[in-house]
Amino acid sequence: MTDAEELAARVRDGELRLYELEEHADAETAATARRRLLAEETGVDLESIGDYTFEAADAEPNVENMIGAAQLPMGVVGPLPVDGSAADGEHYLPLATTEGALVASVNRGVSTIRRAGGATARVLKSGMTRAPVFRVEDVAAAGEVSAWVREHVEDLAEAAEATTGHGELQDVTPYVVGDNVFLRFSYDTKDAMGMNMATIATEAACEIVERETPAELVALSGNLCSDKKPAAINAVEGRGRTVAADVLIPHEQVEERLGTTTEAIAEANTRKNLVGSAKAGALGFNAHAANVVAAAFLATGQDAAQVVEGANAITTVDAREDGLYASVTLASLEVGTVGGGTSLPTQAEGLDVLGYAGGGDPAGSNADALAEVIAAGALAGELSLLAALSSRHLSSAHEDLGR
Repeated sequence: MTDAEELAARVRDGELRLYELEEHADAETAATARRRLLAEETGVDLESIGDYTFEAADAEPNVENMIGAAQLPMGVVGPLPVDGSAADGEHYLPLATTEGALVASVNRGVSTIRRAGGATARVLKSGMTRAPVFRVEDVAAAGEVSAWVREHVEDLAEAAEATTGHGELQDVTPYVVGDNVFLRFSYDTKDAMGMNMATIATEAACEIVERETPAELVALSGNLCSDKKPAAINAVEGRGRTVAADVLIPHEQVEERLGTTTEAIAEANTRKNLVGSAKAGALGFNAHAANVVAAAFLATGQDAAQVVEGANAITTVDAREDGLYASVTLASLEVGTVGGGTSLPTQAEGLDVLGYAGGGDPAGSNADALAEVIAAGALAGELSLLAALSSRHLSSAHEDLGR
């Protein structure tokens, strides 16, 4: 009996639990044992799930109870010229997706942007947030805590920054609801997405708040952050990177490359993305920005659940005298080039394709560049879908591509 078979038998007999296997074997053997157990219990052949290219031990910071890996088709769009504050030149953007026609559609938008001379992109604001909630006796105490916090941001920064060699506390904003005090901490996390960094740093700062004020910590996250949930505060204040991209396309190129007119795209954007979204009570006023954000996140090792915030985008289109002006502004794009899933081999290669793997010089520049390229890619996707809708080619495009 192999080590994996023995481990699987011990789990089956109740001697071990699934999460204890790494205490008795290396990570690869533990993963194999779990697959054997699942195969016996479910009758499913897990050969594909067990066929992956990285070392199981390397994934230990990223997953528990590992059984293998999920593989997604990955395409690429480009070259996409981006004139950014950090990104510069032509880029190939890898996109991992199971949605047929998506990469083809985005690439059509990329081709149009390239013919027009490229997109301009800028990171407008950067700050990862964490917002703990405290209880107080009454509104008077809430006011006292809020006033103390505003006067002692430097003291809170000292405590928070002692937990990290990279993060910097930028601001702390109090919000009061009756006997609840929320403190929204905002950090510059450099090239890391920074959620864990912000959480650990905020915990240290909360100890100071509890010691110096009548506030008692209830939860380190009070949902005013707001992480992985649709939230208007992220649309207004931003979270992660607030980034925008735009392009001006001559009218003749709109007709030649997109098969429609400037006026038709502008009308579709107003009626669909603006009026339709408003009627729906949407937080994102865009055609499908989440498609590009999700595919880029999966290809580059970002936290996929934060696509919720990444889709918080507004697309604008204007019929100008010299062409079609289009922009997309993503209020809360949470990305990093170090930490999390960015170190996994496939995702690291995706970042290498872009040229922004690892820490940047200066710190934060690689994550800024990644945000700018994703924003430009989202703009390409918006242009292509709006063109397909305004020319009534959406369904025929899917039909032509067989999906």
